[in-house]
Amino acid sequence: MSGTAPWPRVIVHADLDAFFAAAEILRRPELRGKPVIVGGRPGGRGVVAAASYEARAYGVRSAMPIAQAARLCPHAVFLPGDHAYYRELSERFRAVLERFTPLVEMVSVDEAYLDLSHAEHLVGPPLAAARAIKRQVREELGLTVSLGVATSRLVAKIASDLDKPDGLRLVEPGTEAATLAPLPVGRMPGIGPKSVERLQRIGVTTLGGLARMPVAVLQPIFGRRAAEVIDRARGIDPRPVNPAREPAKSVGRERTFSQDLTDPREIERVLYQLAERAGRDLRREGLHGRVVAVKLRYRDFETVGRQRRLPQPTSDHQEIAAVATALVARLLEARRAPVRLLGVRVAALSPAAIQLTMFGDDPLRRHRLNHALDDLAARYGAGLVVPGRVMGGA
Repeated sequence: MSGTAPWPRVIVHADLDAFFAAAEILRRPELRGKPVIVGGRPGGRGVVAAASYEARAYGVRSAMPIAQAARLCPHAVFLPGDHAYYRELSERFRAVLERFTPLVEMVSVDEAYLDLSHAEHLVGPPLAAARAIKRQVREELGLTVSLGVATSRLVAKIASDLDKPDGLRLVEPGTEAATLAPLPVGRMPGIGPKSVERLQRIGVTTLGGLARMPVAVLQPIFGRRAAEVIDRARGIDPRPVNPAREPAKSVGRERTFSQDLTDPREIERVLYQLAERAGRDLRREGLHGRVVAVKLRYRDFETVGRQRRLPQPTSDHQEIAAVATALVARLLEARRAPVRLLGVRVAALSPAAIQLTMFGDDPLRRHRLNHALDDLAARYGAGLVVPGRVMGGA
């Protein structure tokens, strides 16, 4: 391997720049150079999912309320998210990465780790391989990716963020601690704002200062993790890249309303829409779920939820909607107040299998009907076929 010292491992952290916003600009080239905010419309109650770098220049950040983003950058282009489109791009991103090594771990739709430790004969030395990854992502996806290259996951992740956007930072073996030392402690993944405040109270503001602290001093802040935190501040992180895809633990959708809901029929209609989308996601992934859960947030931000275990796993959105509606009705019996947010989630997932029954509805018929509805939704948009009982409301 190239460099001042041998590379015991070559770990790359790849992070697509402002992914959701960049994906929208990709299919709307006229937005290039403009501030773009993905997550909702001005006046809505959503949060920012992504902001282009032009919008970030005005102080807009991910997870910020849309209303605040609109105040900071009123002339921005505000767009809703299109998660099916983002998943498609994410799969193409993964396919590019897997040409360099089978050891690719996707940790989100726009972020991955690669282990190139034994791939030099195929992809070249670390810097050349990283440049090739950036080039292929740009040429095939039309997106920019920032890369960090180091001997560990932690250092690679921190490095990928140092030169954004379209960055490439290579941390040579033996320079990990020196690279991290001047950075603020909040740069380390796993150290949140409260821990930063507690560290600052004892005079620790940089990762270099953190690396020099005795374990006993940090135990009141990090508990049993204190020794591990010190090692990571020194750039020591033996965690491997795990290419196995973790199965989804749940599938769900939720919606925040621009005006609070009070009409039971409107609440039922929204629950049906959320269940329909969750069911479509399950069918797309070839999954069934056995637990239906709901989330309800009132005007005063009190958030409550309930769940029910089903007799048989399902991906049928009508069944999911019926259970979700009953659960929300129970919640509203306990407290009837304006509703700010509703969510429907299906958990206890397993590979789809159809259980035939001697009596009742033919599950094969329902299965075929749902997939026909999925095809219609893909071609013409969701909501074309809605039961009459939920058609009321605004």
